[in-house]
Amino acid sequence: MKGFVMALPTLSPKQRQEALARAAVVRKERAEIKAALKSGETSLEEVLSSTAQAVRRMPVASLLASMPGIGKIRAQRLMNELDIADNRRINGLGPQQRDRLIESFPA
Repeated sequence: MKGFVMALPTLSPKQRQEALARAAVVRKERAEIKAALKSGETSLEEVLSSTAQAVRRMPVASLLASMPGIGKIRAQRLMNELDIADNRRINGLGPQQRDRLIESFPA
């Protein structure tokens, strides 16, 4: 369908404010998770097995880039090696992809 544009719902000012507040909470949760991963307080395996919605919808590249010694370039290279799409989110990882990621970073 060429030229198809999906219209965003019109939100009332109150609904918009609530959505912005929820988004801020999710961003804060993700930042805390990334900081814990970077400092070694938590492992990649623990993060990948988390059921928190903020974690499940986080991009894999963003998570990998937050690991100690891994930046955006190394994260991208690793994702290519493990055959993980650039836009893949943690929730969208298959069991084999998840296992290969965990094997790449032993605890």
